[in-house]
Amino acid sequence: MAGGVRFGLWYDFRNPGPDAPPFEQLYRGVLDQIATAEQLGIDSVWLTEHHFCADGYTPSPLVLAAAIAERTNRVRIGTNLMLLPLHDPIRLAEDSATLSLLSGGRFDLGVGLGYRQLEFDAFGRSLANRPSLLEEGVEVIRRAWSGEPIDFVGRRFSYGDIVVEPTPTDAPRLLVGGMADVAIERVARIADGFLSTQNAHHAVYLDAIRRHHGDLGEAAIYAGQWIIIADDPEREWARIGDHALYQLNEYVAWGAFGPPDQVPQFPDRDAIVAGGAYQIWDPETAVRELTALLSGTPEIRDVHFWAQLPGEPVDSGSVRIELLATKVVPAVRAALDGGAKTAGPTDSTTAHQERTSP
Repeated sequence: MAGGVRFGLWYDFRNPGPDAPPFEQLYRGVLDQIATAEQLGIDSVWLTEHHFCADGYTPSPLVLAAAIAERTNRVRIGTNLMLLPLHDPIRLAEDSATLSLLSGGRFDLGVGLGYRQLEFDAFGRSLANRPSLLEEGVEVIRRAWSGEPIDFVGRRFSYGDIVVEPTPTDAPRLLVGGMADVAIERVARIADGFLSTQNAHHAVYLDAIRRHHGDLGEAAIYAGQWIIIADDPEREWARIGDHALYQLNEYVAWGAFGPPDQVPQFPDRDAIVAGGAYQIWDPETAVRELTALLSGTPEIRDVHFWAQLPGEPVDSGSVRIELLATKVVPAVRAALDGGAKTAGPTDSTTAHQERTSP
């Protein structure tokens, strides 16, 4: 889908620090930002979920998604991602169906396993049960959206002939994220698409799709990017890199990348770039790299970027959004369209075979 890929924004609504604005101000500012981004040509907005965070990391992405739907007309709205094992799957199916109807079918539900012991303890769930909670949750949600009796009996959930109403006119895509090989294998088996992080696991997912479906016709990647694009990226990083340092070290401390006692935190912002956790690009580099990524992996349906980093003012993030929308996205689209028009049948066939060979 390279030529028709969507370009989007990613939000966590974290608001750390003693000088943080009131959350009312943050929410209003972001809603205004998203409405403007849509006018500039941004195609999608993605929301994520965590609980009991001192910086206010949003625990309520579906509420925010409904507000975004009312402020926009065209952008797709998705979650990347919600922590399905913490939710009652029927309630999540009901809320998602309502959101789909409110947004005119513009909502996609993305889910994942979660990993923070604090959250699982607070919601009375076991970390050890995450895989079955997710798999059964996905099945219950699909049945709930069908308009037919759920009739499901599993290890974690059991429902009789109850029917969920209203059902979505167009059922949301049910996307699943993961980083471990076993989790990505699960994505290929049960999901409508893969929520990826930093593009590191695309080949693993595509190989799993081939095993489960025979070819790549069912493959769809929704790729979250950890990239800063600015006219002067080094200067921009010097200005905002400490916000990224806070963001990543919080994830490390929570166990997002492995046991916190085994995964070291970043000592400073420059170590982040040196380690490849974030990339900093000028527009020319962004166009070149994104064109290569999307032409080489046409299964990517969406690429989305953090709109602003935790503690960074909304207006600061808006500058990069405008740059992305006005300088980068049109040039990438033109390059992809030009490549599609100039590639001959033999070149296209050879490229596809190279990408799909085992």
